[in-house]
Amino acid sequence: MYKNRAPLILLFCIPFFMFCQKIDPLASYRDFGTTEYFRFNYDNDYFAATDENYTQGYAFEWVSSRFKNNPIHALFFKFDAANRKEKYGLALEHIGFTPNDYVSTNIQLGDRPFAAAIYLKSFYITTNTTTKIRLSSSFNVGLIGPGAFGEEMQVAIHEATGNKIPRGWKHQIKNDVILNYEIGIEKQVFEYQGLFSLQAQGCLKLGSLFTNASIGTSTQIGIVNSVYQPTKPNKAFRLYFYSEVKGIYVGYDASLQGGFLIRVVLTRLPIKISDVLLAS
Repeated sequence: MYKNRAPLILLFCIPFFMFCQKIDPLASYRDFGTTEYFRFNYDNDYFAATDENYTQGYAFEWVSSRFKNNPIHALFFKFDAANRKEKYGLALEHIGFTPNDYVSTNIQLGDRPFAAAIYLKSFYITTNTTTKIRLSSSFNVGLIGPGAFGEEMQVAIHEATGNKIPRGWKHQIKNDVILNYEIGIEKQVFEYQGLFSLQAQGCLKLGSLFTNASIGTSTQIGIVNSVYQPTKPNKAFRLYFYSEVKGIYVGYDASLQGGFLIRVVLTRLPIKISDVLLAS
């Protein structure tokens, strides 16, 4: 009897052993259940008493039918069905990464570099309420490197909170352009009376910031409004816990390897101009 409970217990406990990771505003467990809203998210591994890997980030998110005619939506996948729900939005996101020893002025050999990125995200979410399948698509344009002011932001926060001052940002990933496309799919596997739900999910990211593929599961337990229902949410108050477990295959990560778009452009310039720009 207890052996049968082991997978469920493991499913809920695994996230507590993970490092800080960015909140995914497009996931179904983060859905407000409405097509018009503004939301602000802030992440910081200060709450876990660490400063390592993904260290902080924020997102300003605006979902509105005003963005329905955004031409970038021609790149996104849509359900060709009448029984679908749609959301259109824009978001401004900022993310920052640091090695474990962020106080040292030396390059941290064997650890990740300092990196920060800021980008504008245009996104579209469509849900088929019959098949219980949800598609989310986004296109990001932005900048990785000193132009994303990751150093200034982290130093200011550490000064305000009385923590050690990061000294290694001079070795951060250099400036480069971000162009990234993302598509995610979720399928509701099980739902019980608005109190518990289980979803299977997959995601593909392609571009100059992140290129990877992931699969996993997510669960919700509590007072839940399912986004897969054809009717509008009927619960004014919601309180629930969520858990997400996923595996990721990484093809490219600019926060570790640096950007490549500027290098590609420079290599196609006349040799003398290219030499000057690369040397600078």
